[in-house]
Amino acid sequence: MKHLFAFFFAIGLSAILYAQDPTPAAKGVTYGAGTTAEGAISVNDLNAKMSDDKFNGKIQGKVVEVCQEKGCWMKVEQANGEKLMVKFKDYKYFMPKNIVGQEVVLDGEAIVKEVSVKQQQHYAKDAGKSDEEIKKIKEPKKEVQFVAKGVLVL
Repeated sequence: MKHLFAFFFAIGLSAILYAQDPTPAAKGVTYGAGTTAEGAISVNDLNAKMSDDKFNGKIQGKVVEVCQEKGCWMKVEQANGEKLMVKFKDYKYFMPKNIVGQEVVLDGEAIVKEVSVKQQQHYAKDAGKSDEEIKKIKEPKKEVQFVAKGVLVL
């Protein structure tokens, strides 16, 4: 009986430990529906390619921030100093925390969205920002967000 308990305990512990992070971000790894680099535009060209505040297709850029709680969002660097918020289609997959610094291709849709103060504060908390930084967020803002159905690490 002791051996049976130890076996199930080990299985349960393994499941918990290995469920913490998705597959580590390495060249060629895909998440979600997966994608290829073919036809991807630079994240810096996204705003120019948007029509009626929307864009469907692939973009490429460097990840500069990721949710430190679950990997449920990330941000991609833009040449103008802003960061593009990236979420994942239907909340079906997450990014590993070691994806920061990696070049990625995102396949999905960009939309202009108004982000509430509460939501901005939530993102700031997920990113590990200090309480002082979080309290400075006092106004909603409009921003372009990308909903990725697939991500490829380059």
